[in-house]
Amino acid sequence: MNLGNLYIISAPSGAGKSSLINALLADLPRTEVQLSISHTTRNPRPAEEDGVHYYFTNHEQFKCLIEQGHFLEWAEVFGNYYGTSLPMIERSLEQGIDVFLDIDWQGARQIREKVPNVKTVFILPPSKAELEQRLIGRGQDSAETIAKRMAEAVSEMSHYHEFDYVIVNDDFQTALNELKSILTAERLKQATQAERHKSLIAQLLAA
Repeated sequence: MNLGNLYIISAPSGAGKSSLINALLADLPRTEVQLSISHTTRNPRPAEEDGVHYYFTNHEQFKCLIEQGHFLEWAEVFGNYYGTSLPMIERSLEQGIDVFLDIDWQGARQIREKVPNVKTVFILPPSKAELEQRLIGRGQDSAETIAKRMAEAVSEMSHYHEFDYVIVNDDFQTALNELKSILTAERLKQATQAERHKSLIAQLLAA
């Protein structure tokens, strides 16, 4: 069986990254694609479920997992820890499943050092004005918070060139189709196809 591909999807807040990932997962079977579920020490928010949105743990347990080398990458954000489980990812990849990581450019750098063949995708908004309107449209943040998010977005977007693929999320369906095209292209690479169709190729090349 062919190994699955590991993908990193990054974007500034409001670019539509989560919506694209959720739409992709809804369109494709779990035997083909999965979203990696991170560990975190923060408290669950309303409607969040353990093992669905995050694996919720305490600081002591998280630090033990760090010492055991359990995480592919981890970070401390505002006093809470977040980490990506290496064993869980490896199990899915070994089953031929493509795994998606929803992390920022800093986490992407950490993983790229450990997994050189990871595929990386950056999602851009069509304009700053549209990005700001999307953040306002959520109705979740104050004007001050939105201003901070916009400043953070500019900093995050400056790292787009570190990624293999860039998608501009102007029209959602077009952006989703482009994301699917990346998966298809990676699956059609020569090495992958040579392994998948080993018997067929042997028959075709037989004298």
